[in-house]
Order: sequence, then structure tokens, then C-alpha cells
Amino acid sequence: MAKEFASRGDLSEKQVTFSQLAPEAYAYTAEGDPNTGIVVGDDCVLVVDTQATPAMAADVIRRIRSVTDKPIRHIVLSHYHAVRVLGASAYSATNIIASRPTYELIVERGQQDFESELGRFPRLFAGVDSVPGLTWPNVVFDDKLTLYLGELEVQILHLGRGHTKGDTVVWLPKSRVLFSGDLVEYGATPYTGDAYHEAWPGTLDRLLALDPQSLVPGRGDALTKPDACRKAIEGTRAFLAEMFASVKAGRARGASLAECYKATYAKLAPKYGDWVIFEHCLPFDVTRCYDEAGDHPDPRIWTAQRDDEMWHALQREVD
Repeated sequence: MAKEFASRGDLSEKQVTFSQLAPEAYAYTAEGDPNTGIVVGDDCVLVVDTQATPAMAADVIRRIRSVTDKPIRHIVLSHYHAVRVLGASAYSATNIIASRPTYELIVERGQQDFESELGRFPRLFAGVDSVPGLTWPNVVFDDKLTLYLGELEVQILHLGRGHTKGDTVVWLPKSRVLFSGDLVEYGATPYTGDAYHEAWPGTLDRLLALDPQSLVPGRGDALTKPDACRKAIEGTRAFLAEMFASVKAGRARGASLAECYKATYAKLAPKYGDWVIFEHCLPFDVTRCYDEAGDHPDPRIWTAQRDDEMWHALQREVD
């Protein structure tokens, strides 16, 4: 019997943690589900990633209101994926901020991405009927945008391609807190179906150069020690390097996508198989690696039909 597609069977509720990393910085985490970051400035609040639906964002807002009544004026999109951005309308923020490549990806494939992600992982879209449509930035930047929330400096940085071509991080130089989006995961499998594997390690090097004291990864626990931050960044890089090297070598030998998936699964599972969403991510990851090592330097658009065809074809390889 074929395995159920992706994570449709993952229905267990996750325990939310709302933790303080610095006087002005908080993390909303949920046992490997997508994280949200919160920056409380002198005069307003900035939110990094919104959750997938306005209904889910309501819980983030409730946690914010437990620590401040300042208005939520700014939202930063770490990238374009629906699970990160479609809750934005709940915050009634003045500004929705994204990098220019993220804006371009919303234009090009935002609707397909929404439909694809909803089909893959419906639990992450609780209250999907509350989504009014795609989230559109009204502030678009190229490489760096600096905001001041009163006296508090917030740097919004596009440091290179990785998880997508538009990845954005938020950096608080005063407290050395980094909100990385899905450029970095901790105890969770990186999803790389829309990634640039050749470029991602260099982007991670630029994150390491910031020398963060605390880190809110895209998934996984918030980290509050420099050594733990470094290990999370280096652990993400190690996973990416091992996976891409395996697929690239297989393709160079003339192996099919299915053969590369089977070999790469066998290689990675003993070391990374207990990471959150390993089974969910790896088929998409290997498919993108195979494309990038061949004739598709830029990610192809995922659709619900393409998801289904790929998933069922590759799952047979490890049954």
C-alpha cells in the first residue's frame, strides 16, 4: 500500500512556547512547526513571519499582548512560502516588508505555492478559510533595510540565496539576536524544494559572520547561546552538503532521480532521520537537488499535481 502523501497524516497538536531572548526579542515556537519572531521596540512591534492563516496568527497576537500593548506596525516576510506569510492580515500592520526576489516569487508562483503547501500539510493551515488571499508586501528592498523602532535598530538583510532566492533575516545588533527564517533549522529537516544548494553555504557563512548570541530558526527551539547558534547553522550546512553531494554524484553517474533518492535516503536517514519532517521533506529536497545538478539552475514551480506525481513515484523506492 502506498504511503499517505507527505504529511497529511500528521494531525497531532504541538505545544507552543513563547520565550524571551532579550529585553526586546521573543520567539513563538511549536515543536518543529514554523516559528514566528517578535521584536518589541520603544514605540511599536515588528513580527517576523506570520503563521499560515489569520486564525493561527491570533494566538501569536495573544502572546504578544501578554507582554506589550504597543501597536504591531511592521511584518517582515523571511520568504514567500504560504506557511510563513498568509496570516499577515490578522496583524493590521502598516508595513509588510519583503526582499525584491521574494516579491517576484509571490508574483510568479504565490498562488501555486499556496495550493501546493495546503495539500501537502493541511494541519499547518488551521482556519484556512480565514485567509483573504495572497499576502502582498508594500515595502520592498534589495539588500538591506534598517528600521528604528524608537531608539532600537533593526536590520533587515537579504544576504544571498539559500532556502529560496529571496531569503531575508532580521538582525538586532544591540542584543545580537538573529531571526533566520528557514535558512537555518534546528532539529528539523531543511525543506529545499525551492532552494539554491550551491549558494546556500555561502549565505550561511555570512550568518556565521554576524556571530549571533541568540537565534530563532525557521523550525525548532529558539537558541540562547552562541555555541548553540553556531551548531545550528553548521548542522544545517552539513545536511545540505551531504545531500547535494550524494545527488550530484549520482546524477553524474547517470543515475535516475528514483535511484538518487533511494541512495540519498539510505545515506542520510541514520544521521538525520529523527529530525522533524525528514520523511516529508526529503523527496522534495532530492528532486530539487537533481534538477539543480542538471538542467534547472532555478527551481521549477511546484503544483499540487507535480507534488502528487513526485511523492508517489519516490516513496515506492524506500518501501
